[in-house]
Amino acid sequence: MSGHGDPIPMTALKSAPLKGVAEVPGDKSISHRSLILGAMAVGQTHITGLLEGGDVLDTAKAMRAFGAEVTHLGQGEWTVNGVGVGGFAEPEDVIDCGNSGTGVRLIMGTMATSPITATFTGDASLRGRPMGRVTDPIALFGAESYGRKGGRLPMTIVGAADPIPVRYTVPMPSAQVKSAVLLAGLNAPGQTVVIEKEATRDHTERMLTGFGAEIVTEDTDEGRVITLTGQPELKPQTIAVPRDPSSAAFPVCAALIVEGSDVLVPGIGLNPTRAGLFTTLQEMGAELTFENMREEGGEPVADLRARFSDNMQGIEVPPERAPSMIDEYPILSVVASFANGKTVMRGVKELRVKESDRIDAMARGLESCGVTIEEDEDTLIVHGMGANGVPGGATCASHLDHRIAMSFLCAGMAAQNPISVDDSSPISTSFPVFEPLMERLGASFTRVNK
Repeated sequence: MSGHGDPIPMTALKSAPLKGVAEVPGDKSISHRSLILGAMAVGQTHITGLLEGGDVLDTAKAMRAFGAEVTHLGQGEWTVNGVGVGGFAEPEDVIDCGNSGTGVRLIMGTMATSPITATFTGDASLRGRPMGRVTDPIALFGAESYGRKGGRLPMTIVGAADPIPVRYTVPMPSAQVKSAVLLAGLNAPGQTVVIEKEATRDHTERMLTGFGAEIVTEDTDEGRVITLTGQPELKPQTIAVPRDPSSAAFPVCAALIVEGSDVLVPGIGLNPTRAGLFTTLQEMGAELTFENMREEGGEPVADLRARFSDNMQGIEVPPERAPSMIDEYPILSVVASFANGKTVMRGVKELRVKESDRIDAMARGLESCGVTIEEDEDTLIVHGMGANGVPGGATCASHLDHRIAMSFLCAGMAAQNPISVDDSSPISTSFPVFEPLMERLGASFTRVNK
């Protein structure tokens, strides 16, 4: 599957029980950060379990363009010989970040405090996403940004020759923005302070500590205050990337809604800033259990077992939980369709500026499958139809969004009639083995060749 080629329409048929072990790829968030921080360290960082989807591979190419030596040794195994903090070279060509909002925003932050210029672009979806949320704070360091109307790609960033440290309150719950500011702060003198009113995923803080940066996090009346001391010498690391909870969400949720299913998803990262979906599913009455709890590479990890759950109940998801599951609302809305009663998801306006407007994409697609939906700017409400109750039988638009495509294909496994997506190609950006992995469990897909 390629996110840049011709559309690949795909249909999911009603599935036999899903059975077996689903070994999902490495965590996308940690994979991006492993490559970027490895490129900023002095010496060789060794990474295993790296997600080799399009988004992360584009970040690897970008780190090469900035002067790091990035080598692929085998499946999921990579080395990065870094150039040190402030050591980025000026790229000779435009940096194409494909479909990855995380990649482009983190890389913009990373180079913003070096005296170099870089131009960034991406696919049609990424070129439509707002970059002002990153270019505004990096301007405080002294960087300059020149992009299309509305702060959109393609965009040229002129890094600050004499960066200054900043104190910045993140205006929305966004780990990307927080991380971009922290990465920019690495090459600024003194202390850079980031304040977030709602805690978001903390992979950047954990990994910065592992690489030897001086970083302190405090919970205060202002919110979570993160203080980074700039211009450290980062030390290379050996990193084992845990499996991605956002990818695990798809086989887990499919198992919950497909009658007779029993699926084990091993080695999933359960960082508390990422595990909101699993908490929510348990509150709905899902038969979801955590086995072999352990810690790997500073991150909590467990094996997840999901079994068909025919009596899940709709709930009101606490809005403060949104940052810990923002990428999982599309697949949660599918599960909610097969629950009993109403599931209310508030505080989710961030979904409107993801790879697509995910509230609108899921609402229109589920409606076409016979599900009653309510929405406003910040809310999605799904009226569940019970186990086996969703009619299906529609073709849903993926909007160049991997999570939308996978969510509707999972819905098709449990609906009364097949569900199609107009383009499954974006799935390769985050979960390149989704199709064969789900088929090994028992899913049945058909491709429509134009």
